Amino acid sequence: MSRASRSIRLSRRRLLTAGAAAAAVTAIPGAGVVPPGGYGSGSLTPWRSLTRSISPAAQIQDVVEADGLFLFGDSIAVQDEDALAFDLWRRTSTTLAVDAWAGRPTGPAVDVLARWAKTYGLPHRILMATGTNDVFTPPLFGGQIDRVMRLAGPSRAVYWVNVHVGRFKDSTAIQTADQRNTKWINLQLDTARKRYPNLVIIRWAEFLAARPDQVRTYLRDGVHTTIPVGQDARNALIVDAIASA
Repeated sequence: MSRASRSIRLSRRRLLTAGAAAAAVTAIPGAGVVPPGGYGSGSLTPWRSLTRSISPAAQIQDVVEADGLFLFGDSIAVQDEDALAFDLWRRTSTTLAVDAWAGRPTGPAVDVLARWAKTYGLPHRILMATGTNDVFTPPLFGGQIDRVMRLAGPSRAVYWVNVHVGRFKDSTAIQTADQRNTKWINLQLDTARKRYPNLVIIRWAEFLAARPDQVRTYLRDGVHTTIPVGQDARNALIVDAIASA
């Protein structure tokens, strides 16, 4: 079996612990209660006990040698990355290595990027599918964008999927905060794009905003994609961006 073939095998070493990917953004204090210093969306789940998907070291090395794509993500990536790996290979012959962890905010994901850069080196394309869990502390997000771009350097393309958070089952106050904090996260990406010409924003939020009557078709809870409709739509945006580069 070739290295490229091994790199896209859909069977991955999974580090499964208690919890499910869907729990990534569901830890909320009492309905409508904003904790001291909070931003209205509630509190971050203790994410280290949730589900993780990580490619084995041999696959990471193969992806670097093939100049494929590194993906760092949260619970949406945990759920959708197998289908994404298949679509990327089918359409672009791009191999994929993944570190995705449900509930994880961007900062710890960037820590992994830094470790991979030191241990393996980096391919010329990096995909960040993270930011959803930063709605709990939006001011921290901008600095993490800068960290990613410094690690990538000006010669690498960084693709970043922007976010949509609007949890259907929560209170009106929390839904309003989710929407406000989502815009705050995405504005920081748009602002960073002016500083970093190699930052490519994949506009998932705009895709959904253009279809307000169909959001529940694409999202099962206001955050995570439905399967297959939402998953296919979001993955198609990602693959289209990479294929057009």
